[in-house]
Amino acid sequence: MAAKSWLALLGAIVLTALAAAAAPSGGGGSAVYPVVSLWAEGWHAKTGEKVNYQPIGSGGGIRQSLAHTIDFGNTDMPLAAADLKRGKLVQFPVLFIAIVPVVNLPGIKPGALVLDGPTLADIFLGRIKRWNAPEIARLNPGLTLPKLPVIVVHRADASGTTFHFTAYLEAVSRSWAYDVRRGPSVEWPVGSAAKGNAGVVAVLQQTIGAIGYVEYAYAQQSRLIFTSLINRDGNRVSPGAETFRAAAATADFRRDLSPIPPNPPGRESWPLTAATYMLLHADGDPAVNRKIVRFLDYALKDGRAQAEMLRYVPLPAPVVKEVEEIWAETLHVRP
Repeated sequence: MAAKSWLALLGAIVLTALAAAAAPSGGGGSAVYPVVSLWAEGWHAKTGEKVNYQPIGSGGGIRQSLAHTIDFGNTDMPLAAADLKRGKLVQFPVLFIAIVPVVNLPGIKPGALVLDGPTLADIFLGRIKRWNAPEIARLNPGLTLPKLPVIVVHRADASGTTFHFTAYLEAVSRSWAYDVRRGPSVEWPVGSAAKGNAGVVAVLQQTIGAIGYVEYAYAQQSRLIFTSLINRDGNRVSPGAETFRAAAATADFRRDLSPIPPNPPGRESWPLTAATYMLLHADGDPAVNRKIVRFLDYALKDGRAQAEMLRYVPLPAPVVKEVEEIWAETLHVRP
């Protein structure tokens, strides 16, 4: 064999070895970043293998997965079958997340302020301009509401959190359904924009009178003041493990884009609960896909306690088995 051929072969072997040794890179929704970080730490402690994940938003996770610039993506807004086929992507659920309205109101304790769907929609439509407005006061007769202007904060980036939040507002408010509708990014009638869940948290912490929406783990970690909500059954519920599990129990993964309907039924259901998904490349490097599947198998099983600690809801065991079958059938990989 000629020297150039030997060099080319040697180079290919080296590149293959480097690819196999490299840590898988992922990116997507910021809602799951707190728990994915814990999973990655636990996986590294157990195996010595690293996994990198960047909270670039669900829109970024979708775009970079379609562009094949990351090894795996995450999105809170699942892709339709046609988009998956076009992008040669495999999609499967990993968790249930919960979104909570959060406020910066002096003297108000977490969960003390209650809102219903139409009132929350009117706040984000810019129709309710002060915290002591009659619409809020009638829901909170025992609460002293501050005479502060309402300052709306929303996401600037394409976001699965925004998709589910606006889907809820669309379901509970005719005005929102007509004027704004749902989407990962929408034409917000009012408000200031911030990037990612972390960006919304930062603005909320600095702005008296502000209201925004974040994944519950961010509210918990940052000690933000979350609100209670009136759910579909007419009950006042606060965000927490029991109300998240009640909503997750309504999930039906046969639905195309939303296994949990916006504002799900159930006496204890939290109205803003949703599934979140991972995206892998059907035509990706088998060695890399195997690494990712092994990591995610650890996350779905050994990582359940970490997820519950942050008040995410792990997948039920039968759904985990379905996910494993998806890996075997589409990626030809078993953990």
